[in-house]
Amino acid sequence: MTPTRIALLALGVIVLIALGMVFFTVREDQQAIVLQFGDPVRVLNDDDAGLHAKLPIAQDVVYLDSRNLEFDLSRPIEIIVANEERLLVDAFVRYEITDPLQYFQRFSQGARDAETMRQSFNNRLTNVLGEAMRQVLGEVQIRDIITERRVELMTAIQQAVAEEARQFGVRIIDVRIRQADFPQENAVNVYQRMISDYNQQAERIRANGTRRAQEIRAEADKQVTTILAEAEEQAQITRGQADGQRNAIFAEAYTRDPEFFAFYRSLDAYQQALRDGETTIILSPDSEFFQYFGNAGSQPAQ
Repeated sequence: MTPTRIALLALGVIVLIALGMVFFTVREDQQAIVLQFGDPVRVLNDDDAGLHAKLPIAQDVVYLDSRNLEFDLSRPIEIIVANEERLLVDAFVRYEITDPLQYFQRFSQGARDAETMRQSFNNRLTNVLGEAMRQVLGEVQIRDIITERRVELMTAIQQAVAEEARQFGVRIIDVRIRQADFPQENAVNVYQRMISDYNQQAERIRANGTRRAQEIRAEADKQVTTILAEAEEQAQITRGQADGQRNAIFAEAYTRDPEFFAFYRSLDAYQQALRDGETTIILSPDSEFFQYFGNAGSQPAQ
């Protein structure tokens, strides 16, 4: 290789190094802070993605992630709930950096790289999340955490964490409890106590159900008695009216034709006397009781 070509190659390397010191690229999933002698002078968001220039040597660039990030607790946090039971809670947080300058100013002490700042933020977030969970979960029973109030409690924790994280230039997207367990040394006792509590609750529910069933049956019996009494009263009234009408009809029939009334009364007597079909009556054939048993057209016995 000739000296000329070596010189050209060296010049090209110097030019590339110089360009690398002057130009930098911001990706669409990044945010960048331009530092001049350690102090931030310019902030580039993900909307500013592309090629940018800076002063060589005097200026440097720190890149931050603009994507949604996730933070997991390194170990469960111990919570003492309202009934003085200990609970180990594991949770995670999703967040995004919305104010890179504020984030940089809070967590860049002693470091300029994004990973070290993120570790500092995670340490701070651990304390914030632990304090929020102790404050919210410490006021409720264990059954509230594992049943229908879980969403309500998570919302309260998220609001508390979000309010604190806003001071760091971070927006909290979501907070979720991944797992809530009892410490191994007292888990069995706690489970037995919970079983006993639920059994007592079930007994109370059954007792209330039995009492309510008795009340409903008593009310139903009362209504049945009232309905039967009213029906009997109405039946008596109806029967009285019917008897009155019958007697009026009998009286009119007797007035019009006494013989027909006597015939009807005889038939009624026959019906009563021979009701079961096995009645034996010994009477004279010409007895007045059988006066209507003769042949048609015959005269009644005198």
